[in-house]
Amino acid sequence: MFKILILQAWYGLSDEALEKQIARDLMFRRFIDLSLSENVPDHSSIWRFRQLLSTEKLLAPLLEQINTHLEQNSIIVSLGSINIIDATVIEAKQSRKRKGKDGNNTQDKEAKYNVKIAADGKRKTTYGFKMHANTDEDGFVKKMTYTPGNVHDSQEFDKLLEVERTNSKIKTCGQVYADSAYANKNNDEKLGKENNKILHRAYRNKPLTKQQKQENKQRSSIRYIVEHTFGLLKLHHGLAKARYLGLERNKTRA
Repeated sequence: MFKILILQAWYGLSDEALEKQIARDLMFRRFIDLSLSENVPDHSSIWRFRQLLSTEKLLAPLLEQINTHLEQNSIIVSLGSINIIDATVIEAKQSRKRKGKDGNNTQDKEAKYNVKIAADGKRKTTYGFKMHANTDEDGFVKKMTYTPGNVHDSQEFDKLLEVERTNSKIKTCGQVYADSAYANKNNDEKLGKENNKILHRAYRNKPLTKQQKQENKQRSSIRYIVEHTFGLLKLHHGLAKARYLGLERNKTRA
């Protein structure tokens, strides 16, 4: 059943379309170990299983298990791996204010407005959610969280960090790359000089030095990898816009 959900995510299928595809596609059946004599799970069974993963909080452990499997097959390397942290905005399924049949606003109530200054200097407002992720240097997602669009990137920073606990002490595993939205004194102290690769931020009457600009350039050449991951998820797997109403269902999909 979990493999079925993976196929759904890869090919951007609805529950009904997924049921039909499994019934007629031999490669789909082979991937999920379903013989020709076995019945195909119907769309309601697929929906209930997806809900179960969310209610039983199995999504994070399953992502961890997938990454462990990839590591055992030498596809990803965790030893000495770096952490590249960022967030991307995902538009809500119903993002515009409209009146429904009952006269109430049909916007997704669990989504929120996100306001950011785009690369062209223009202010962009999106009503939706945010996916926060920690990827390795190859773009594989190690950890992720999902929030309303108005949650600041830095608020999810601690949840995304790869840490190890020894003698009641918490130590960050590997170097951490992130944009200047995560730059603050607390994170500087937490990471230490060796692991802190967050972009330097300029302040009023305190511009960046030449060395800081050079460091930012070098760090940006690595940090962009997470942007590439977000781009693939949005372009090929339909994550640019939420498929469902509500935060939890869209988090499960992501």
